[in-house]
Amino acid sequence: MLRIYQNTYRRTARKAVVYSTKVVCCNHSTLCNITMQPRRKGAGGQWEQHHSRNHEHYLLAGNQARGWTIPPHSRGYGMFVVRILKGALKLRYLVLGGAIGGGVSLSKKYEDWKEGLPDMKWLEDALPQSERWSQFSRNLIEVGSVVKNAIDIDPRLKQLGEDKLSEWRSWFDNRLDDALEAADYQGNQIVETKEDIKSKATVAALGIPVDESRKKYEKLQSQVETLQTEIMNVQIKYQKELEKMEKENRELRQQYLILKTNKKTTAKRIKKSLIDMYSEVLDELSGYDTGYTMADHLPRVVVVGDQSSGKTSVLESIAKARIFPRGSGEMMTRAPVKVTLAEGPYHVAQFRDTDREYDLTKESDLADLRREVEFRMRASVRGGKTVSNEVIAMTVKGPGLQRMVLVDLPGIISTMTVDMASDTKDSIHQMTKHYMSNPNAIILCIQDGSVDAERSNVTDLVMQCDPLGRRTIFVLTKVDLAEELADPERIRKILSGKLFPMKALGYYAVVTGRGRKDDSIEAIRQYEEDFFKNSKLFHRRGVIMPHQVTSRNLSLAVSDRFWKMVRETIEQQADAFKATRFNLETEWKNNFPRLRESGRDELFDKAKGEILDEVVTLSQISAKKWDDALTTKLWEKLSNYVFENIYLPAAQSGSQNSFNTMVDIKLRQWAEQALPAKSVEAGWEALQQEFISLMERAKKAHDHDDVFDQLKAAVVDEAIRRHSWEDKAIDMLRVIQLNTLEDRFVHDKTEWDQAVKFLENSVNAKLAQTEETLAQMFGPGPWTRFAQWKSLTPDQQKRRSVKGELDKILKNDSVRMANLSYDELTTVRKNLQRDNVEVDTDYIRQTWFPVYRKHFLQQALQRAKDCRKAYYLYTQQGSECEVSCSDVVLFWRIQQVIKVTGNALRQQVINREARRLDKEIKAVLDEFSEDEERKAQLLTGKRVQLAEELIKVRQIQEKLEEFINSLNQEK
Repeated sequence: MLRIYQNTYRRTARKAVVYSTKVVCCNHSTLCNITMQPRRKGAGGQWEQHHSRNHEHYLLAGNQARGWTIPPHSRGYGMFVVRILKGALKLRYLVLGGAIGGGVSLSKKYEDWKEGLPDMKWLEDALPQSERWSQFSRNLIEVGSVVKNAIDIDPRLKQLGEDKLSEWRSWFDNRLDDALEAADYQGNQIVETKEDIKSKATVAALGIPVDESRKKYEKLQSQVETLQTEIMNVQIKYQKELEKMEKENRELRQQYLILKTNKKTTAKRIKKSLIDMYSEVLDELSGYDTGYTMADHLPRVVVVGDQSSGKTSVLESIAKARIFPRGSGEMMTRAPVKVTLAEGPYHVAQFRDTDREYDLTKESDLADLRREVEFRMRASVRGGKTVSNEVIAMTVKGPGLQRMVLVDLPGIISTMTVDMASDTKDSIHQMTKHYMSNPNAIILCIQDGSVDAERSNVTDLVMQCDPLGRRTIFVLTKVDLAEELADPERIRKILSGKLFPMKALGYYAVVTGRGRKDDSIEAIRQYEEDFFKNSKLFHRRGVIMPHQVTSRNLSLAVSDRFWKMVRETIEQQADAFKATRFNLETEWKNNFPRLRESGRDELFDKAKGEILDEVVTLSQISAKKWDDALTTKLWEKLSNYVFENIYLPAAQSGSQNSFNTMVDIKLRQWAEQALPAKSVEAGWEALQQEFISLMERAKKAHDHDDVFDQLKAAVVDEAIRRHSWEDKAIDMLRVIQLNTLEDRFVHDKTEWDQAVKFLENSVNAKLAQTEETLAQMFGPGPWTRFAQWKSLTPDQQKRRSVKGELDKILKNDSVRMANLSYDELTTVRKNLQRDNVEVDTDYIRQTWFPVYRKHFLQQALQRAKDCRKAYYLYTQQGSECEVSCSDVVLFWRIQQVIKVTGNALRQQVINREARRLDKEIKAVLDEFSEDEERKAQLLTGKRVQLAEELIKVRQIQEKLEEFINSLNQEK
């Protein structure tokens, strides 16, 4: 299609009219000059074309023109056409500007939608690809720029006036700018929320039904919720790994600096505070004597109370930080939390097993700390339980904190909810009694002042464990609410110890909050002080004494009692551990006089070294031994397929040529499909077998220690389970095996003899299996029955009768097919009926299969013997050889495939798989080293348990002595 842009007329020297037309070629988006003149002969209204750019344009005169008619030779009419073109071009600019503006608007609209759409896997197939939309918008802009550049005003239009030309260009530029501004304005007017964009973009733009999209979105939300816990687990795992790496990095850097300066430096001993030393002793004891059955009677402050009584809030007020997660009436404390309070220049918190310090003056660190506490509590609850005995240990340091060790326990409940385990109530009672039964534990009994005293559950438990009240401190919380609800006289009775039958060393009243979760400890303490200053309890006959109120007075009293208890009992506890250590050392000398006390960690490191040494030995196995092991394992894997799917079916073909053709087809199918995978499987089993045999030989060494056997077996089993052969090995083997099977000619006498021997050995092995099957089917022979007093069963007698008839068929036709014909089956059945033996055709076929298998294998052995000396005849006559040796050629080809496959697998084992197995074993050992429970399961026995107990008691006793020395120095 051509569009007219400019028409001009001129006359030639011969007065012929020449008509020049400037047109736009839609095929090339460029301007073309076409000059037409009448032909000299047979003009007939046609015009000759002259194209300046060699494009193929065909213009016909009169009614034959495509969409336009060649104008008459008058300038007036030409100007009329120009005006028409002017209007047409203006319309084109409108369309062009709208197209470009619409493209940009569509692109921005799509980008906004794309940002609002949910990241859902199930929408990937339904959503249009962003690249296609981006390409579409870019194409629109490129088309606009190309067309704009193409429509360059011809200079000869200056005859129409420079003003008109500039007007056209300015109008086009303004139109394009307006379109772009309109697109930006429309994009900025989108005020839909993120959820609206998700739903509308998904439903309207993609045509997805509303119900379906809502269901999928809800399903996605549930999946996200279930994955949050896993994400948190991964985050904690990698956080621990990062902290471990940072610690190792610091140690390595310190060693590097020491080596670089070439100076011998002695590690400076950091002086620890008393409370830190005491907390370390308790940490050691928590893993040694969890039942307080032996010697762990060291003092600690046990915080007990009913659920939601303000127990955790009291501990936070003493620690001057909101370090525990909050819940709306639900159980938040699910495990014991040991908090060691110490004075320090900075207000920080740290868990015992990590190096990270949480700055308690920053709200972000506080939020992280609360989240970590909640995660550890939930992680400690396993097996459908609601509470756990696993202790979460942390240290809080800060200015003005009183030194002590507190243990926050789950609140006592009277009724269980449906989401709790059935034993939750009993578990909490048992745990609370467990900690309070320590005769030196200080019991901080928390009572909610806003509820009736008769509803308290904790007071009865405290009275059972400390009936005289010699180590109990009573705390009444929420006194601001109690003042409004209770009688002041009743509060006086509670704080004077006259309302409850239990007794205590002291009674205190505190206010731990205003019911707002976001209140800081400073704000709560200020509110507490203001309350007690203005409380009517102080102005009406002095109901309570000033020293009995505020968290500050409480923390001072608890700390004072704590250190008093420590000084009274620590010497006695140290003497008990000395006696325990002496008894354990005596028992060790009597039972293991020549062995050193090695704990699980040391034993694990020793076992790790022995296992890695065996892996090194694996790479030192000779090539010949690998070849023998791989060849044996390969034929063990492949022999059954070769006989059942290749050799026996091909032998039934009837002729030697048919046998070779079927063998070629089946071998190629086998090599393309199952053979490479089976070869890799055989190689992996050979590697596994060799490694296990090395481990078994190591057990027979004179210095073998059987304490490692269970651990070594578990490590090897786990590494083998994880390890898999490289996938690319299958493709490599497929190429090698296909190329090897293409060779169909035995090259020398040695290979021929080896193939004959391979055939004979394989057939003899199959024949032995077949004879064993026949022996079970037909029973023992006469001599065996006579010598061992055995007899035939009725089924064996029937089988022998059937075999007699089948032997007749084989005797008459020794070279026959594997299947019995219908006539032969009928004949056998009728012959047996004469002897009063009733059998069906299936019974006859079952008996025929092993009988014919034995007959065929015996013939194959005979052919192998005949071919033993027929090599030169085979080389001269080939497939036309008088002696049928196709069996030998088949097994030679299989033998060659096994050789090249074994060689490839051996190289793969030595170069790749042994190192990959080494990496897997190291990874398993690293995981086991971090898992204390697994090490305890795999390293067992009296020797291990006695050594662990002795090492633990020795560590505790040494730490106790260090603490006592520091405590005496402080006095």
